[in-house]
Amino acid sequence: MKYASVTERLAHLGSAKWELHMRARALKAAGRDIIELTIGEPDVPTPAPLIEAVTHAMEAGRTGYSNGRGEAGTLAALARRYAARRGRPIGTDQVICLPGTQTALYAVFRTLVEAGDEVIVGDPMYATYEGLIAQTGARAVPVALRPEAGFRLQAQDVAAAITPRSRVLFLNTPHNPSGAVLSRCDLAALGALARAHDLWIVSDEVYEEMVFPGVTFTSPMDLPELAERTVITSSISKSHAAPGFRAGWVIGPSDFTARLLPLSETMLFGSQPFIADMVALAVSEPSPVAAGMVQRFAARAAMIADRLEGVAGLRVHRPEAGMFTMVDVRATGLSGEGFAMGLLEEHSVAVMPGESFGAGLSGWLRLSLTQPDDRIAEACARIAAHATRLQGHAA
Repeated sequence: MKYASVTERLAHLGSAKWELHMRARALKAAGRDIIELTIGEPDVPTPAPLIEAVTHAMEAGRTGYSNGRGEAGTLAALARRYAARRGRPIGTDQVICLPGTQTALYAVFRTLVEAGDEVIVGDPMYATYEGLIAQTGARAVPVALRPEAGFRLQAQDVAAAITPRSRVLFLNTPHNPSGAVLSRCDLAALGALARAHDLWIVSDEVYEEMVFPGVTFTSPMDLPELAERTVITSSISKSHAAPGFRAGWVIGPSDFTARLLPLSETMLFGSQPFIADMVALAVSEPSPVAAGMVQRFAARAAMIADRLEGVAGLRVHRPEAGMFTMVDVRATGLSGEGFAMGLLEEHSVAVMPGESFGAGLSGWLRLSLTQPDDRIAEACARIAAHATRLQGHAA
């Protein structure tokens, strides 16, 4: 029997990247006490007012069909939010609601690229990005995010990667896994390249409300000269501790959303109205939980750096935002995957190997900051012990 070629393109780009996480979950289910630092699950429950909003909406009968763009109240709330953020009008015709950032990005790339096209993306990158590009038949062109540049995408590196087939510059700011935040100067330089080569800019901004103190977030849509070529995706999954509700959106030029709309209608023909009502409330005011998460995650990132930096040659990258920090374990002589698997089996600590996020993070680990302080501290002690033992064996 025959299958569509997309199944071949995606064959090794799905759950295989999360093999260690799934192994950790299996050990946990078998009764082992695992310190799980793999995924970015918020460390607080979904705020009560949002649960009340979605419950009230269901009780009020908001359980019927929606439409391919989104509920009117949610579209209006998102348009107001982004207009206030950018200081210029954003119409509801520039908004489409979709189930989470992942679905939104799938639809965006389906709208913008196809076989033979190229998408420039920073390496390391979030684990699903390669598949999101490959599903269209386009090719991902990785550009190294260098540690010495704070893992921020550099215009000169992008310029060297541009070809006549380039169609999209794919940004993620704040960045997963590094926690890097692109500055306004960074975006102006990248935007100048996009304008010179007629590239779309797609910006995944799901961590916008998770920026650490002293760091300023800027979106490419904030720059007026980039507005007509910029598409933003985001959701309430991280900022409002609501990942299970799968509530996201796309903001872009009205011509772009008009072209995406038939795709949205073909894929889903509408999200759930009761969840849409919750999203409208969530985006109409600052998140009641984001500031607390930011404070805790920044403190835990500092704790990890204080406890692991220099131990047996380990190096720690300090994030500027988000839910993760990264540790360079190359001094141990192991790959990130080798170190992480040994750490799980011997010390019951689960972290993500850097290789899951691209070749640029080979020999690194990504650690989630969402466990309580005492568990993070214990994980640091076990990581240090593992690295020290490896160093002793190497000697």
